[in-house]
Amino acid sequence: MYQDASILFQIAGIGIIVAMIHTILKQMGKEEYAQFASIVGFIIVLIFVINGISDLFQEIKSVFLYQG
Repeated sequence: MYQDASILFQIAGIGIIVAMIHTILKQMGKEEYAQFASIVGFIIVLIFVINGISDLFQEIKSVFLYQG
């Protein structure tokens, strides 16, 4: 539960890297590859977010459905 800051930094790092790759590819005239790199970066971040939401729901489930 205390990985919130590290996940945010990972997402920000991925965003910076994808932005650099997108800019470089677009300046080289490879707009299709630049767009593909952006989509791949978005999917990677989406996987991080989905995993975080899954962990959140598991935590909520364990709090409210405690069977001890």
